[in-house]
Amino acid sequence: MVCLGNICRSPLAEGILKSKVDTSKIFVDSAGTGHWHVGDEPDKRSIAIGKKYSIDITNQRGRQFSAADFDEFDIIYVMDNSNKENVLALAQNDSHKKKVKLILDEIFPGENVDVPDPYFGGSVGFETVFKMLDEACEEIAKRL
Repeated sequence: MVCLGNICRSPLAEGILKSKVDTSKIFVDSAGTGHWHVGDEPDKRSIAIGKKYSIDITNQRGRQFSAADFDEFDIIYVMDNSNKENVLALAQNDSHKKKVKLILDEIFPGENVDVPDPYFGGSVGFETVFKMLDEACEEIAKRL
């Protein structure tokens, strides 16, 4: 799960998907394309919305996406088209590029819909993002 800073959307997506799969069989992680929040815990508003739905993301810490992640993960879900471009820029081959998917393509196939970044908005934005990610993660979990 990849977003810009790894403090709002991708930590939520990580926590939501972990709540829907057997984590002893499926490894889920998140990262940001930027370096600003490496080592930081998720945004307090992401923590709060997760807690509202019984998902604890307080132990997560921000990290930056790297080219090595292409070898570590089978699927790389990005939150928006900008982050997709940033991740694809690190891809070393077509195999890597095929792993990168917009997460909302799970519920809006082929429409290239972005998960809005709630960072500069209020708590309502985090609720909206949670619901979008929850629906997308439900579809991912069904396939996994």
